[in-house]
Amino acid sequence: MPAIPRRAALAALSAALAAPRVARAQAWPSRPVRLVVPYAPGGGTDIFVRAMSDGLAQALGQTVLVENRPGANGAIGSEAVARAEPDGYLLLVDTGSHVMNSYVMPNVPYQPLRDFSPVALLSRYPLLLTASGHAPFRDVQGLVAAAKAAPRTIGFGTSDAAISYAGNLFTRLVGVEMVEIPYRGAAPILNDLVAGHLPTAWNSTVAAAQHLAAGRIRALGVTTATRTPLLPDVPTLQEAGVTGYDFAGWYAMLGPAGLPAAVAGRLHAAVLRALEDPRTRERLTGIGADLGVLAPAELASFLREDDARWVRASRDGLITRAQ
Repeated sequence: MPAIPRRAALAALSAALAAPRVARAQAWPSRPVRLVVPYAPGGGTDIFVRAMSDGLAQALGQTVLVENRPGANGAIGSEAVARAEPDGYLLLVDTGSHVMNSYVMPNVPYQPLRDFSPVALLSRYPLLLTASGHAPFRDVQGLVAAAKAAPRTIGFGTSDAAISYAGNLFTRLVGVEMVEIPYRGAAPILNDLVAGHLPTAWNSTVAAAQHLAAGRIRALGVTTATRTPLLPDVPTLQEAGVTGYDFAGWYAMLGPAGLPAAVAGRLHAAVLRALEDPRTRERLTGIGADLGVLAPAELASFLREDDARWVRASRDGLITRAQ
């Protein structure tokens, strides 16, 4: 029998090794898919993912389970996904803190761009400067005046790196000294805000929507350059006198590095089908989600741009690495 050329032998070996992965990708999903939310239950990310999960399950034809793995500004849940088998059965839904953590946390145990596979940008959303119903100020001007009259006596709650950036950018632009109070998630922030234990906080529209509707807290301003249709009477921070303020949060779905392109593509298609369901779409838009979905390649570009933003913010002193 003639010898097989070395190049042909290597090609055959490569094909043989890839065949099981291809077969698994073609059979996917054959069991429940788990979505990791790296924050506490009841926060904006948790609310968003649970609102989407039923529609996604119908689109995939499999059960979709939501798992909360909070801690370390989202790093605990993110690391679990980064270390998982890239088979499409354990995925991450995270916020802008996913990329930002590399610039604000020491020794993050993964690299946000290298160790994950982009699947879909799910939503952008404005953040809100909110105040307790027990607080004496009813607008941004009142808050700024109170903070200038009594520096470092007014606290603001934050729950992740991106929301921390939103709060600290505000204090810098208006020239006041306030005290940042970090929480493990949006739900405990809102509990303290409603009870009057915390005077102000920064929240996503998703997390704050039900409390605003019930009149338990007040929205002083939105962080984007235009108002949100969900709260048309709430001014932007720029309109309230904070010149140059423009910042939005986002939710994205990611898998471990090495996730087969076929699986990522099917997940993206399933997200689009889920959002075609009127009940799912109504549920998500009702909590302030802006459902501008990006495909895997588009999300990869988006994440690189976001990374460049935090490089500039770190260089300019707008964010600092914790010790």
